[in-house]
Amino acid sequence: MPRASALSDLPNIIDDALEVPDPANLATLITSHKPRILMLYGSLRERSYSRLLTFEAQRLLEAFGAEVKVFHANGLPLPNDAPDTHPKVQELRELMLWSEGQVWTSPERHGAMSAVMKAQIDWIPLPGGAIRPTQGRTLALMQVSGGSQSFNAVNQMRLLGRWMRMVTIPNQSSVAKAWQEFEANDRMKPSSFYDRVVDVMEELVKFTILNRGNANYLTSRYSERKQAIIKQREQVDAAAV
Repeated sequence: MPRASALSDLPNIIDDALEVPDPANLATLITSHKPRILMLYGSLRERSYSRLLTFEAQRLLEAFGAEVKVFHANGLPLPNDAPDTHPKVQELRELMLWSEGQVWTSPERHGAMSAVMKAQIDWIPLPGGAIRPTQGRTLALMQVSGGSQSFNAVNQMRLLGRWMRMVTIPNQSSVAKAWQEFEANDRMKPSSFYDRVVDVMEELVKFTILNRGNANYLTSRYSERKQAIIKQREQVDAAAV
């Protein structure tokens, strides 16, 4: 609780809802399971460079000690073109809840993320009852371009990550002229682009380890605690009538 002297100058504040950040609540939680990472990619082409980049990053994440699952959007309907009970929608939402961190990789289409990438994100409801499927999870962003290097797709996805209350890591990857960055066997060539992918995946695992177990505390908001207290008081008052 804040000091009474501080609260006396904050007449609009509900005292019980205001919490002073306490470093003691930010101790890293030691867990036995590996960091759980979900990967989404934004192209359904037969030879999709966003998928190849995702697979390359998956190998790195597993080398860094993470458990990784990749969602394949084949068969996922357009948002609102099928009920929420559609098997692919359920699969995606269950993976969202399973994950502690995520990687989104999109090609750049017309200066933006692809429709396939956006459709996956649009199937995820911001609140799911008392559960927010993305809140507090870490997020790393990557994009592939057919031409010169650009950051339009990753910048768009960063906005979405913030909107969905995810802990989006500072580093990101943009692979220019992706068609020349992969061998015939679908493995990524050694390059500065590859080194950046290594950096991003390493950073994601570190942030995920630090964040998990603390996510609820880090994303706890005064406004939401205030609403909960007001609702509780209203229920008590109604029961007393």
